Amino acid sequence: MQSAIKINLSHLVLQAAQKHADLPALTYKSETVSYAELWRRVCGFASALRELGVQRSDRVAVLLEKRMETVVSIFGTTAAGGVTVPVNPLLRPPQVAYILADCNVRVLVTSHDRLLQLQEHIADHPALEHIVLVDQVSGDIQGLDIRKARLHGWAPSFSQEKETAPSIVAVDYDMAAILYTSGSTGKPKGVVLSHRNMIVGAESVSHYLKNGPEDTILSVLPLSFDAGLSQLTTAFNSGAHVLLMNYLLPGDVIRLCEKHKVTGITGVPPFWIQVAALDWPAETAARLRYFANTGGRMPKATLDRLRSLFPQALPYLMYGLTEAFRSTYLDPSEIDRRPDSIGKAIPNAEILVVRPDGSRCNPGEHGELVHRGPLVSMGYWNDPARTAERFRPVPGSEASWRAPELAVFSGDTVVADEEGFLFFVGRRDEMIKTSGYRVSPTEIEEVAYATGLTKDAVALGVEDGALGQRIVLVASPIASSLDVSALLTAFRRTLPQYMVPSQVVEMSAIPTNPNGKFDRVLLREQLGS
Repeated sequence: MQSAIKINLSHLVLQAAQKHADLPALTYKSETVSYAELWRRVCGFASALRELGVQRSDRVAVLLEKRMETVVSIFGTTAAGGVTVPVNPLLRPPQVAYILADCNVRVLVTSHDRLLQLQEHIADHPALEHIVLVDQVSGDIQGLDIRKARLHGWAPSFSQEKETAPSIVAVDYDMAAILYTSGSTGKPKGVVLSHRNMIVGAESVSHYLKNGPEDTILSVLPLSFDAGLSQLTTAFNSGAHVLLMNYLLPGDVIRLCEKHKVTGITGVPPFWIQVAALDWPAETAARLRYFANTGGRMPKATLDRLRSLFPQALPYLMYGLTEAFRSTYLDPSEIDRRPDSIGKAIPNAEILVVRPDGSRCNPGEHGELVHRGPLVSMGYWNDPARTAERFRPVPGSEASWRAPELAVFSGDTVVADEEGFLFFVGRRDEMIKTSGYRVSPTEIEEVAYATGLTKDAVALGVEDGALGQRIVLVASPIASSLDVSALLTAFRRTLPQYMVPSQVVEMSAIPTNPNGKFDRVLLREQLGS
């Protein structure tokens, strides 16, 4: 085998294969593969990509639910020198097509049914050359009309196993992945992560979670999320076993935890609220070593219930930015004193709280959270304006002899106490955080306008104990009254369920501020949020 120097993201799998060859790496349904076998599959996929002509930094999108082929495609892409673009399978075809076009995806890995839904939206995609269908065999693909791209089945080329990955020229600062998250303009923005970002993140998180080969981690979050992808990287860094789950019913969590002796779970608040309502078998609950929360504040009642359900488990409350992969965690020993805190910086990161002029805030003073260190991502794909706005020199680090070090300015307002523990206050921008997702109000509003039913529309996030925030749409009708039923039907047809407004409030005229913009502050006050 090759050296286990971790330069490429796939080297997390290589290192585990060298140290823990026969230990289980992944389980999906009834299939389990060892680390040695997973590495051979990654190498085989990487070789097949190279045979298609994939070059360094070419983008390869993966549009799949969680399954073996999804993981092999993600890590096999980086092993070939390409850039993986995991796409949330809940997105609608127009949203997927935008992502594929935005970063000039050259290869798409998906399934036959997903491609059937997508094909009319990508027929004229300028860069897409190859489509790999994980549930098809090459030479036996029918019923599809893709005018420019060449279709390939998973077998035989992409299902082959090889002992080594293709030889590539690489450094750990090369691009490894692009993760798309909603942007303030209504279009998803691609956060570009280097190999170094993701490797350091895996080392840091697995260190404080104390992951090891004895752990079995339940993967419930989408792999298109930084926290979901982190489940794989932290596990592979430590030789842990990952159980892939496409979350549907809360009861399935107990069943899988019982069957596979799960020791660690990371979820978002809505997931934990559902899990906390279940009756857990004592032996299964006692086996859980830790549970971790991200993507929003966990309600205190839910945290208390989980701690009583899992008496042996350490609770980890975490905060992260896609732009920096992971940022803070609260040490479990502090949970009783500071249950509302997001903790302190993870290892190999520094978190600053700064005023608008860049000076440091005093304890108790609200300021913007700024993250510096090797986890700070490379910026937003093909968007220098937004990159320059969010990624700026570290405050107070000016020195004439050195190149500036960039930090990520989160846009989140926090406050630190006298001991340096951080507390989340709110977002400076208008992004809505619901069910662990970041949703752009503009994206919601554009759909409302596209229906032809609304004259004006404003989407807001209203505090919700279960979801973090629920989406409320304030709209004025074009006609005499608003057809709310037709409007919601259009949302359900166009957007994933988590982006569909939970409530539509009709106003004959939406108030504006002195600048002529919709007065979101006043609307929130009127809605009681």
